[in-house]
Amino acid sequence: MVVINKSKAAFRTIAEVADELDVATHVLRFWETKFTQIKPMKRSGGRRYYRPDDVELVKTIKHYLYEKRYTIEGVQRLFKEKGVKNLVGEEIQKDFFEAPKMELDASSHELISSLQKQLENMKQELASALEKSKQ
Repeated sequence: MVVINKSKAAFRTIAEVADELDVATHVLRFWETKFTQIKPMKRSGGRRYYRPDDVELVKTIKHYLYEKRYTIEGVQRLFKEKGVKNLVGEEIQKDFFEAPKMELDASSHELISSLQKQLENMKQELASALEKSKQ
């Protein structure tokens, strides 16, 4: 399976990452148990979604294990001594989740304000209903 037309910032399934790295999915799951730095998002049913930084990290791990012939313990020690950012690159986690700056017009502000008020009212109603159910 080849990932086509997927943004570099897009999340990838474990199958997509495994295919890209030419390793089995169970290898990636095993690496997750050995390297606490690998933290893919897990959705319902335990389905894993790898962030771009996770993909870079597993690429680095594969590089040290398969090409430089390190042991798992050796890579763990390297991460501890030199730091993950130094080995993977300074771009890891850099501004990836920062929201873009947006200018909102007056009607957008009104809509957001209205939605916030509705949510607050719903929260109060739920709290009240919960309190009544406890009695």
